[in-house]
Amino acid sequence: MATISAALSVSILPSLARRAVSTATSSPPRFKRAARFRCCAEPPSPEQKETSAPPPPPPAPPSSLWGVSTSAWTAGVAGLGLLETGYLSYLKLTGSEAFCPVAGGGCGDVLDSDYSVVFGIPLPLVGMVTYGMVTALSLQENGDELLPGLDDLDIRLTLLLLATSLATASAYFLFILNTKFVGTSCLYCLSSAFISFTLFFIRLKDIGLARIQKFVGLQLAVAVIVALALTNSYSSATTQLKGTGDFVLEPYKTEVTSESTPFAISLARHLHSIGAKMYGAFWCTHCNDQKQLFGREAMEILDYVECFPNGAGKGKKMAEECVTTGLEGFPTWVINGKLLSGDQELSVLAEESGFVSESPEQS
Repeated sequence: MATISAALSVSILPSLARRAVSTATSSPPRFKRAARFRCCAEPPSPEQKETSAPPPPPPAPPSSLWGVSTSAWTAGVAGLGLLETGYLSYLKLTGSEAFCPVAGGGCGDVLDSDYSVVFGIPLPLVGMVTYGMVTALSLQENGDELLPGLDDLDIRLTLLLLATSLATASAYFLFILNTKFVGTSCLYCLSSAFISFTLFFIRLKDIGLARIQKFVGLQLAVAVIVALALTNSYSSATTQLKGTGDFVLEPYKTEVTSESTPFAISLARHLHSIGAKMYGAFWCTHCNDQKQLFGREAMEILDYVECFPNGAGKGKKMAEECVTTGLEGFPTWVINGKLLSGDQELSVLAEESGFVSESPEQS
């Protein structure tokens, strides 16, 4: 259609022009009408375009935080994350022992667990790549031409989604740390979470609350995808004893040699009736002490859960029931939903379970 219209305009315009010239003195209105028709057939001049098109809006000023641009803040914070995950990746790939600056910390427990790998890839390596992307994009946003072909909006949106994924993953791992590694402190985990949340809030500041509403749905989708992927990856993950990676301890049965008192037998029946359980390990001396305190007859009544039925050490995992219970040590009693760690006196167990003895004898 555009070609036909152009051909018609070329054939018609000369005849119209000759007619306009021949009748210019006698019929001015006709000349004006022909000129108007010709102007519609020809493309508008550059001057007409400039006068008709509105000027483009000025670019949005760069966001800043305490006098420093958010892109510079992002590059600096992501650089810290890159250094941390680079160090942890080196430890993971070389099998080196992590330096834990907090006395009694469990950095190695976490770094050597099943939760330090995602779909067969070391988790610190995934974090290092992500922090590296954030650093490169933020430097690009700050004016460095590192990644050609990306405009300002693409960079800002990508940074927002990367920060969202990092914050989601950090929240997920904080949950794992507090449920699967109870009583364990991991400075690297906490610092990584701080870096991720800081990046997330910096990018929120960069986008602004007025514009962030347009991307909330996309952020939620990214967060759900990250959470589901991690859950699927860790569906069969379990914790393992620290320091048992170089040997295997085969399970054995400890013999209870003491005789049960009437009070211990009555208490054991009561604990069994309310669904109380004792969680222990065959190698745990405190667990053996607790069994001897109850005695042979009472232990046959109690609900005892062995947390290492297949042995301990290299390749041996804790029983799933013990993992999901969130044990802090052995033995652990679960009475009416409450966890009691360590071996307990029979009087304490009676009080916690609401047991009232008809016999005055207690141990």
